[in-house]
Amino acid sequence: MAKVSPAQFVRQVRQEVSRVTWANRKDTAVATMMVFIMVFLAAMFFLAVDWVLSNAVQFILGLGG
Repeated sequence: MAKVSPAQFVRQVRQEVSRVTWANRKDTAVATMMVFIMVFLAAMFFLAVDWVLSNAVQFILGLGG
C-alpha cells in the first residue's frame, strides 16, 4: 500500500466526511423511539417466557404448592 502524507490523509478524510449523509433531527427522533419500543417489546417477551418457564418448572418439580 502506498504511503500517504499526513496532510494528504487529512484531505482524504475531509473529502469522505463531506460525502456522508447525516440523519436529520426527525429521523434521529424516529429511530430513537423505535429503539425504545423494540426494547420494551423484547423485555415483555422475555418476561413472559421467564414466567411461563418458571411456572412449568415449579409444576414439574411440585414446588408450586
